[in-house]
Amino acid sequence: MFSGIIEAVGNITEIEDRSGDKRISVHAGKLDLSDLRVGHSIAVNGVCLSVVELDHNGFVADVSGETLSCTTFNDIAVGTKVNLEKSLRLSDRLNGHLVSGHVDGVGAIRERAADARSEKFVIETPKELLKYICKKGSVCIDGVSLTVNETDATSFTVNIIPHTLQETTFTDFRTGTKVNIEVDIIARYLESLCNSLS
Repeated sequence: MFSGIIEAVGNITEIEDRSGDKRISVHAGKLDLSDLRVGHSIAVNGVCLSVVELDHNGFVADVSGETLSCTTFNDIAVGTKVNLEKSLRLSDRLNGHLVSGHVDGVGAIRERAADARSEKFVIETPKELLKYICKKGSVCIDGVSLTVNETDATSFTVNIIPHTLQETTFTDFRTGTKVNIEVDIIARYLESLCNSLS
């Protein structure tokens, strides 16, 4: 589990195609790797990946075909900046919201505009995901825990404060940028429960 509070921005240094899936190498930027071991989990742009190799500069992870099919990793390239977060300990303070790292789908930035000192982003979202996203609810975009401002029939809006803009890949987002979306885990479980009772 993760909190959606980004610890560092890294970048993809190598991509290796492996019989239908991929192995990626990530330079971890300022992320402290001293307590990581092979097998530990790291959220990379909101995608929970297991470390398969590790050194003092970064790590290597495998990306399955399933993950490629429902995330932006299918189009990722060497040099791409990525948001990084190590998995939570049970004793950690939960500053964002509970994030599983299991991405539900891909959206795209439709608009970006200044809003006082913040930046407002409108995110075009697949219709099947919008039913889980509500005003003032939580959503995770490329690993960043955010509060939803508004929703409409095709999108939702979020505001990014200056600190978050500076410390995440949101600073580089432009119209058309594709993003990983993870809806609130509670909404998913509630739907499953209600469906089982009907």
